[in-house]
Amino acid sequence: MKSFSFSPISAPDSNLLILGTMPGIKSLELNQYYGHNQNNFWKFLFTIFNEDFSNDYETKKALLLKNKVALWDVLQYCDRIGSLDSAIKNEIANDFETFLKDHPNIKTILFNGQKAAAFFRKYVSIDKKYHLITLPSTSPANAGKTFQSKLDEWKIIGSL
Repeated sequence: MKSFSFSPISAPDSNLLILGTMPGIKSLELNQYYGHNQNNFWKFLFTIFNEDFSNDYETKKALLLKNKVALWDVLQYCDRIGSLDSAIKNEIANDFETFLKDHPNIKTILFNGQKAAAFFRKYVSIDKKYHLITLPSTSPANAGKTFQSKLDEWKIIGSL
């Protein structure tokens, strides 16, 4: 199945970029980042920014923009059956040179999981010095850590 990523959620004053790999099937169906209700991404961010959780996608996007967080995926396109990152083939990365030029306040890039970080390192070369941080995947497929232990690692966002 051919998959295409979403446009980034960002503002010119974004100072933090969170990158996933590629939206899964449920996210693509809903046309929403982290649309699968078992993915903890949004639960983590509402907790970190001390806001009441909402399932409303516009509220979720507003949370990011209010806190100067940009959200995107490393990959623009790939072939994949299912939602697992391990099934990705024929991938093409997004245009980070242009994106980072258009968002000069971004100094830290966080990866939602090891695969996102690996694809970024494979396809993206950046001249500017960025602080790169790999966090545990918020996917329900990442069952090796508890919700709380993953959240504890994600809380670094609050200090950036």
